[in-house]
Amino acid sequence: MVPVLGAGGGTGRSTIVGLIASYLCTTGTTVVLDTAPWLVSHWPAWAADPGAGVASVPPDRRMTPSDVRAAASRCSGPDGDWQVLTDHQEWSSAPLHLPAEPAAWYQLAAAGGWQVVIGDTAHPMAHDIVSARSHRVACLTAGWCSLPCSVPVLAVPATGPGVSALQIAVRTASAEGLPLQRMVVALTETGEGRVPAVVRAAATMLQSQVAQVVIVPYEPRIRAGGLAEAHLLASRKLRDAVEDLGRAVLSSAHRSWGDPLPAAPAPAAAPPVPGPPPAVLPARTALAEEEVPA
Repeated sequence: MVPVLGAGGGTGRSTIVGLIASYLCTTGTTVVLDTAPWLVSHWPAWAADPGAGVASVPPDRRMTPSDVRAAASRCSGPDGDWQVLTDHQEWSSAPLHLPAEPAAWYQLAAAGGWQVVIGDTAHPMAHDIVSARSHRVACLTAGWCSLPCSVPVLAVPATGPGVSALQIAVRTASAEGLPLQRMVVALTETGEGRVPAVVRAAATMLQSQVAQVVIVPYEPRIRAGGLAEAHLLASRKLRDAVEDLGRAVLSSAHRSWGDPLPAAPAPAAAPPVPGPPPAVLPARTALAEEEVPA
């Protein structure tokens, strides 16, 4: 389980999700969970082969794993394909009521039987932690991090403001007791040239607090068209960064739970829906049978 979190807006979170998926799809069947509203999500446009969409997964009736997988769309990368559960409705359709609870998304992924699950979260991490503590409500970030075999990834732009947001996010996560030792930080370059000194210094300081820090190089094709043509991303520098990112996630998981990874627990089945009691017919007696006319 790989929830990808953003310290704020414009972090390149969805791009990092796609790059991780393009590597981990070589290790097992992989799905991306798109939790953002579809009018602000990139995944409907990035899908190479659209599926039935999340709207085809009704919450009130049973579905087989093949039914759930049929709702997912196909995406292609340099090393293979993965799937994404996103919304393909028209822009004028009424918004779907998607669950906010991470456990609900985990249950959906378990129903589909995927081995690798990557969550593209839509909330700012530090704001969520502070808001949940202030209002005493459930913290979404803590919920994602507490899922079975969860290796959180924090996406941050490799800029001065991005580093400031990163430092705040790390402090709030530490105060909340989140598993920083399992967290991978992805610093995404926003332009060509050398990485700013403040970014290099922050990466060095964080090495002792998180599992690993990976710098993702700037890629003009991604900046221009996103991951709609992810199978064409053959830059050697980017491929090396994607490999480092995927290996960092796997290494963090293996250090925490062993190699090979144990089987993830399956969610409990929903209780049966209560219905009217069955009708009880009176037993027929010998006398009653004799009274029945021929």
